[in-house]
Amino acid sequence: MTDRTANLLGTLSLAVADRVGETTQAILNHSGETAAALVVIGYGFGPSNERLRKVLGLSHPGCVRLVDRLAADGLVERRPGKDRRAVALHLTPRGREARERILEGRIAAIRPFLSQLAPEEEEALGALLHKLLASLDTSDLERCQFCRLCDDSVCTDCPIPADFRTALP
Repeated sequence: MTDRTANLLGTLSLAVADRVGETTQAILNHSGETAAALVVIGYGFGPSNERLRKVLGLSHPGCVRLVDRLAADGLVERRPGKDRRAVALHLTPRGREARERILEGRIAAIRPFLSQLAPEEEEALGALLHKLLASLDTSDLERCQFCRLCDDSVCTDCPIPADFRTALP
């Protein structure tokens, strides 16, 4: 790997992240990990605050505040969890709509970066990205963190399968 290639990849990564962040902020009128929280909760396994906190890399108080805000906005509801001490987080119908807009907006924000590629170049890039991701030596938690904004409906052959149901204690 050359330093130039690494530098270009880093620059493109930041440009993509910035565009996705701008898009999700415009959709939700909230920044930070708000969009990722909706996506992760929307996988439907009813995570506890603790599981969500770990995936998002937030402090316990920060995650509680985030969930409180999502609940106040009518996007998330708390239900009894498997453990009496924990609650299970689920999206409301309004939350599912917001999640869908986030996922659609994320792809729409990324698509222009690919528009300059010919179909065969885009296919080659997809294969290279798959190879790079598959080569990562990651823990279950890291895979969940990487995929916290993934649209699992379009990623049919995930190179780093993240099982949000089992990855965390």
